[in-house]
Amino acid sequence: MEHSDTIVALSSPYGTGAIALIRLSGSDSKKICGSVFKSKKKSFNIFKSAANTIAFGEILDKDQNVVDEVLLHFFEAPHSYTGEQSVEITCHASVYIQNTIIQLLISNGARAANPGEFTKRAFLNGKMDLAQAEAVADLIQSETAMAHHIAINQLKGGFSKQISDLREQLIAFSALIELELDFSEEDVEFANKEKLTSLIASIKSEIAILLESYKAGNVIKSGIPVAIIGRPNVGKSTLLNILLNEDRAIVSEIPGTTRDSIEDTMVFHGINFRFIDTAGLRHSIDEIESIGIEKTKQKIAQALIILYVFDYTESSLDDVIEETKEIEHLIGDGDKKLIFIANKTDQAIESPHSFSKIADKDIIYISAKRRVNINLIVEKLIDSVDHKIISPNAAIVANSRHFEALQKAHAGIIQVENSLKENLPGDLLASDIRIVLEHLGEITGSISNKDILNAIFEKFCIGK
Repeated sequence: MEHSDTIVALSSPYGTGAIALIRLSGSDSKKICGSVFKSKKKSFNIFKSAANTIAFGEILDKDQNVVDEVLLHFFEAPHSYTGEQSVEITCHASVYIQNTIIQLLISNGARAANPGEFTKRAFLNGKMDLAQAEAVADLIQSETAMAHHIAINQLKGGFSKQISDLREQLIAFSALIELELDFSEEDVEFANKEKLTSLIASIKSEIAILLESYKAGNVIKSGIPVAIIGRPNVGKSTLLNILLNEDRAIVSEIPGTTRDSIEDTMVFHGINFRFIDTAGLRHSIDEIESIGIEKTKQKIAQALIILYVFDYTESSLDDVIEETKEIEHLIGDGDKKLIFIANKTDQAIESPHSFSKIADKDIIYISAKRRVNINLIVEKLIDSVDHKIISPNAAIVANSRHFEALQKAHAGIIQVENSLKENLPGDLLASDIRIVLEHLGEITGSISNKDILNAIFEKFCIGK
């Protein structure tokens, strides 16, 4: 797709640093750069510069004063990120230098790029599909190895290929059904209904697996929620501060200090955990503390891992069993992991209680104050993550737009399945299949509209 204008933007983070990267894309990229660039090589001709070559020289302002010494990297269509003629300028990362060069380029014919416009042009020029384009933003924002894995796999086209394969299989059968409609008067059958039934069942299963993966993908993207719960003054806030390596929560000997939930994240072994310190679980007449306790119950419902902390020196076996029943009632989800942590072992003169009778419960004995056995908690957290979700070839859905499209496709494929069972006419069956194809096509951009594209790319950073 040919664009009439050439766009420019800063593609490195804004601010002072060693170097910065300014990117241009469009048919006039070389012409615009040539109007402000003077090569150190006298024989240099910017219009004859070959693709994937670099030129060293100076950027000059309108009065021919030197703004900066720079490197120009040339790309020719279609072998560039956007598929268009492109130039990347590497300059010193002075804010003044960056702004001056960009304004010089704009005054010579370039236009300031919109958010995500470079990637949008890459999509429109067929350099990547829509799912891959969205993976670019996810890759930039990835903060952990797992989030990076999902984004890079999607950028390489693994997820797109799976969706495309599903569409191609449906298109092939849809074409046969459409062909039957052309020969309806001759009662000719081109589409084998048994094979179609088997195909629909297989596609429904694949879509269901992708839908199920969204739960894991969404958690990886936003962090695995871990709620730290227990009675007041058992050391929850101290434990949070140690896990985060900072004083994030107020620590006090006064029970009920934490009135609201406190959240922060920490990465262990490439996995992002979102820790939530909660108000102590107890009955309170304090109105504000009661609100905090209600929020604690909400956070327990949202968490995938629960760290139940109790005071090793003061809690009895009956206390722990009773609180465990209450917590398990609040959890109400067999998929959640409950980890028992006996704190304040440093204060015990002797072992006051035995907790071995709590069936099927692993207990980690720690001293949060003295940082004893904290590593055991970290190991337990890592072990609690289902590492099967990051298998090298697994396609994981982490994008809410993809999830919604797959939900609609799944509902559509069930309709196709029912139409086959009811032996509905070919025109109705073909119509049902087209609906599924549309929803799958929305994911990769095979079927898209301007509003969807604008909504996706406006979330990108400028310069990408």
